[in-house]
Amino acid sequence: MGHLIYGDHDHDFEDRLLAHLKTAIGQKLRRQEPFFLNWNKSLKEGDGRMAIWVSPYVPLTVRYSGSRQPEINPVWVRVLEDTASQPYGMRVMSEEQAERYAHEHY
Repeated sequence: MGHLIYGDHDHDFEDRLLAHLKTAIGQKLRRQEPFFLNWNKSLKEGDGRMAIWVSPYVPLTVRYSGSRQPEINPVWVRVLEDTASQPYGMRVMSEEQAERYAHEHY
């Protein structure tokens, strides 16, 4: 389990998902495009939903638990980026959910 550390807050994500989030977030921030990042919390975290405002002005650190760089699925990254441009913001989703989203919207 890797960590997305945003400001003073540490959020757990699976390494492969985290690699795709890092890629999509990096592309948005390089273009100076802030956005909301939304996900459902696990039962361990108290359930419910979480949203953070991602901005180039807040320190962001990604820490992986494993040492291997996962293969990046460009469709998954594109879907993450596309959802970031919608009013509710980037939705954290699985690779399967991203593939379904792409099939329905592209």
